[in-house]
Amino acid sequence: MHLEILTPEKKIFTGDVYGVQLPGVTGLFEVLDRAAPLVSALKEGRVRVLKDKQYNTLAVVTIHGGFVEVLDNRTTVLAEGADVIEE
Repeated sequence: MHLEILTPEKKIFTGDVYGVQLPGVTGLFEVLDRAAPLVSALKEGRVRVLKDKQYNTLAVVTIHGGFVEVLDNRTTVLAEGADVIEE
């Protein structure tokens, strides 16, 4: 799955990953490789980027709310603001 994390100012992350854990407005959820299409609102919280099936963390990003779109094995996170915690 290809993942992009974007803010109005810059691109925070782009690359091929196994999955991503996201802070939805009703709770934490995970999008994995070949997930069904969806659009969801996100609240402030941590985004964990998963590089493989063993859930080794590739990056942790704190977002300040936004939206996520999953379509054709591409996931795009549009965040109001974001800070990279670790890569």
